[in-house]
Amino acid sequence: MNRKVLELVSFITVNLVEHPEAVVVETEERDGEEIFRVRVHPDDRGRLLGREGRTARAVRTLLQAVSARDDRRYMLEIADGE
Repeated sequence: MNRKVLELVSFITVNLVEHPEAVVVETEERDGEEIFRVRVHPDDRGRLLGREGRTARAVRTLLQAVSARDDRRYMLEIADGE
């Protein structure tokens, strides 16, 4: 697990939502990829996704940039609420 990437995903998520205390970021290794699964308060799911998925796409783009630097593959999953 890459601790810095976990901190990045957590930092971004906590600062986007209205209920930061409900944010949970889990990691999982699957098929050579590191998956960051984010759970937020049900009311914040739309904030994390953004209009037409733009916010989630922006976070995924950041992860792609970090992936290229680290020569690893990082993925973001937004899990259903609590």
